Order: sequence, then C-alpha cells, then structure tokens
Amino acid sequence: MRNPARSMLLLAVLILFGFPRMTHAQEGAAQSKTPPTPVKAVVDNWNDVGKRLITMAEDWPEDKYSYKLTPQVRSVQQVFLHIAGANYDMINRLTGTKAGDARNDPPIGEYKTKAEVVAFLRKSVADGTALAEKEGDAGVIKQLEDWIGYTEHMGEHYGLIVACYRANGLVPPESRPKK
Repeated sequence: MRNPARSMLLLAVLILFGFPRMTHAQEGAAQSKTPPTPVKAVVDNWNDVGKRLITMAEDWPEDKYSYKLTPQVRSVQQVFLHIAGANYDMINRLTGTKAGDARNDPPIGEYKTKAEVVAFLRKSVADGTALAEKEGDAGVIKQLEDWIGYTEHMGEHYGLIVACYRANGLVPPESRPKK
C-alpha cells in the first residue's frame, strides 16, 4: 500500500537536494533559485540514466552482446532487454495498459540484433518520459516511489554494464574524455 507521507518526503528530498547527475550537469552554470517541478526532476533523472544506457547499448560491440560478467548473470544483451521490459512493467502498472513488452526478461530470440535491442530500450525510455509528462506533477507525486524505484533499477544495471566494459578492457562512454 502506498504511503502518501513517504511519497511527499521523497519528493521533498528530490526537489531540495536534486539528483546527483543534475547537480553535476549544472556545475559552473548559474544555479536557478527556483527548484524544478516534480515532473522536471523525475524526467531529468529518468532521461539521464536512460540516455546513458542507450549510449552504452549503441556503443557496446555487437559481437560482444552475448558477453556475461559471470556465467550466473544475464548477458549484456539480456540486461538491456531486462531494463526495457521493466520500464514497460512500470508504465503498464501506472496506466493500467499493456504497452510495449513488459516481460521481466524479454527473450533474445525476439530481439536478435543490436539495432532491435537499442530501439526497444530507446522506446521504453521515451515512453516513460511521455508518461511522466502526461501525468503532470500530481500524477508523478502520486506514483513517486515507482518513478524513483524504477529509475534506480536502471541505475543499478548501468553499474553492471560499466563492470562489463571494465572487464573487457573498455572505457564506458561516461568515463571517456569529453571533447
């Protein structure tokens, strides 16, 4: 059961302290004295993590999409599919619809190419953004625990993909020198 007081506390923390990546992105720029709206704060963080994952899905060599950090974990391809499926799980739960492929682990046989995986992940992030914007501040506040939890879920898998990069002697896109 949802706890409205907990959701409001989470929203207050989100707005007052911002997300770590948002603060980093604003370094050196004049800080706005107006805190972001709930929708803006949620969408900015959702898109930040989502875009990092999309960049990695595009960047990761297609011939290594089957790479597993250990035999017990999902392959890189399976992780990207899992993230997109989980994003649709949230979207469907919040809307009561059946959008996208909301299976926990969509089979790689249905997303065989890198292009198909990237497109699926990209669409899941875009559809999440569209939902938050459609729901507005009131809707985002009502479902704040879901938004934070699913964004954190993407972030946790981002960390796993970073480990895959490092284990293969590769540098993750976010760690590369900026031009």
